[in-house]
Amino acid sequence: MRRGFVVGALALALAIPVAGCGRDAEPQAPTETEPTLELLSIIFPEGFTRAEMADRVAAVRTIAIEDRGVTPRLTRPGYVTATAAVLPPPAFRKDAGGRIEGFLFPATYEFTQFTPAKRLVADQIATFRKKWALLDLSYARSKNLTPYDVLIIASMIEKETAVPDERRLVSAVIYNRLRNDMPLGIDATIRYGLDIPGTESLTKEALRTDSPYNSRLRKGLPPTPIANPGLAAMRAAARPADVPYLFYVRKPGSLRHYFTASESDFLRTVCEYGYSCD
Repeated sequence: MRRGFVVGALALALAIPVAGCGRDAEPQAPTETEPTLELLSIIFPEGFTRAEMADRVAAVRTIAIEDRGVTPRLTRPGYVTATAAVLPPPAFRKDAGGRIEGFLFPATYEFTQFTPAKRLVADQIATFRKKWALLDLSYARSKNLTPYDVLIIASMIEKETAVPDERRLVSAVIYNRLRNDMPLGIDATIRYGLDIPGTESLTKEALRTDSPYNSRLRKGLPPTPIANPGLAAMRAAARPADVPYLFYVRKPGSLRHYFTASESDFLRTVCEYGYSCD
């Protein structure tokens, strides 16, 4: 099954002085010992991986230097180091260990030229914890799924959907396949495990790889999230739609999918759409 795509945009806020910005504050002239702080911003779209976030940091830093004449302390290597050093929230450490993918909440974050990478990463983890606290995990618990399982499912939903009203349908397919002891068959997990971008086709060799992320061959969930999901995907992962669907395929020329509970109907539709007629 092919995923939709998520569109993100680079963003830098207008540079404004941070000090003395209150309603009654008197203007303060910058001095040599008190440089003006430049307020910048970075957007991490929903569904970005840790690696994609590191690339975004590099791109925003380049814009700050070239277009604003500001050199941020924040760098790509610094972000990679900071995300490698930070731990997941305590409630997840038993299952996630030290793996941070999935916990870097995608949102818009403000920073100054002096903000270190570890501060940005701490803000992402703090935002994740606030958003996660909004979830009702009672249904997932009734299906013997852990919070980390729900986060993994949310990451797959994020990578597989581009239409909001399909999130809970894809979630239902995942839940139903887990219940029926079926491989999930989500190609986005293979791409993540082998670092194959969505712009490249999956080869037969890739589909046969023994990667733990090969959800065509392996049953159950992949070992980690495959992206950093937003709140909507998390909610869908915690409460799937009440439908019997087991299959879906993207409609040609569309971001939407066709869903069905019948394998024969699925195979017939795949053929009709021109993808494969095995």
